Amino acid sequence: MNNLKSIYWMVPALLLMVMACEPQVTSAPDTGVPPVSENVTFDYEYNVDNPNIVQFTSTTEGFKFLWDLGNGQSKEGKTVNGEYPLQGEYTVQLTVFTKAGQAMNTKNVIIEATNALMLDDPDLNLLTGGADQIGGKTWVVDSTQQGHMGVGPAGGTTPEWWAAPALDKSGKGLYNDEVTFNLDGLTFEHVTEGDIYVNGGHAGDFPGAVQEDGGGDYIAPYGGGANHNFNLNKADDGSMTLTISDGGFIGYYTGASTYEVLSLSENELYIRNIDGNDGGLAWYQRLIPKGYQHPVVVPPLKSEALADDFDTDGNILWATDQILEFNESYDNPATFGANTSAKVAKYVKGEGPAHSFDNLYIDLGYRLDLTQRSTITLKVFMPSYNDYTTSGGESWNPNPVLLKQVSVKLQDASLGGDAWTTQQERIQPVSTMDEWVELTFDFSDVTDRQDFSKIVVQIGGEAHYNSGTFFFDDFQLIE
Repeated sequence: MNNLKSIYWMVPALLLMVMACEPQVTSAPDTGVPPVSENVTFDYEYNVDNPNIVQFTSTTEGFKFLWDLGNGQSKEGKTVNGEYPLQGEYTVQLTVFTKAGQAMNTKNVIIEATNALMLDDPDLNLLTGGADQIGGKTWVVDSTQQGHMGVGPAGGTTPEWWAAPALDKSGKGLYNDEVTFNLDGLTFEHVTEGDIYVNGGHAGDFPGAVQEDGGGDYIAPYGGGANHNFNLNKADDGSMTLTISDGGFIGYYTGASTYEVLSLSENELYIRNIDGNDGGLAWYQRLIPKGYQHPVVVPPLKSEALADDFDTDGNILWATDQILEFNESYDNPATFGANTSAKVAKYVKGEGPAHSFDNLYIDLGYRLDLTQRSTITLKVFMPSYNDYTTSGGESWNPNPVLLKQVSVKLQDASLGGDAWTTQQERIQPVSTMDEWVELTFDFSDVTDRQDFSKIVVQIGGEAHYNSGTFFFDDFQLIE
């Protein structure tokens, strides 16, 4: 019940006049009656110069006033100001404490438009370019760098299962896509050239998607869109998540719209997301601002003796490219003849288009000085139980069968997916089955080349869809 706060005058006539008029009231004066929600009232008004700043005033009496402003802020006082940079509806809660108890009530406040000038957050500025970058900041996949996309277990923190070589997905509708984050309205725009690159498990989300040549993913028609917003959420521990509204996504499509931000700087946005269909997979993507060029770092030219006998730790770090299985400590299937060692490497080429170009490689991190060492040797065991006759593969391959051969290639890793265009390849056929055979690959005729920084080993040929199991051992780079 409202109580009137009367003003008493000494003159009775004046007292009668005041009592006859509508008195000034406040809700729930600080009396002995415990307050209830209906007693708690407050007014608010927008700042005339900036309607994203709102002043709140309690019209209820008490000795303490606590405000939840609905924007993540809490304040204390009878009159407080709230700042609301973003457009939206906010629920404001006032709790009033009196001598008899406490009560709370709420009102909704509507902010008509986003005020970008109030969003001066360092991370948001890195993502969007800040208030001075009117058109927002545009990002693209960092295609020229190793590891610009990859996959690993959901419980891990790195793409330990696979990391894309530079330019590995050229021509698949990924590298020409652009995403723009704009501080004004927190808008997100996705620009494509008519298609996108889609994970094979999500092809059904895009009618008209066509499977890529030589792989299991799809290229799908998609015109992009500008009707999206984004939210960069920062937790108390400093971690950040980036969410795109209305099903929007970034880069390679894996069924996700929310990304964990692993790194955000002026020239890098590194994100991770869990696959939308397979909760055990974590996908990684690295983006850079459109137009950014990495500083050119020329690897040093040097020569090191490389060796791996798979019985002891060698000085080679092997990496796989699409290969179905690579085991660096496998029991020797034939401990006789040219190789009696206990452990060897098992190499399994997979079946189907996704395994057309299976191989192993060594990313050296320096350029090979072939004037010092130019010969590679290894031992191979080629089982007769493999199917070397079934035909099937890329249409341009005149003989798409599993081949009895080993190929070693020297490539310029800086060329990424185009490294094959300048490579030097040596192929050794193997005619002896079920025995260890030692092979030599001689590159002494190209010692003038100083651009090779990657060694590729491929067994069974390429551009065909047939599987095969092989074993090799005692890999060496020698004089």
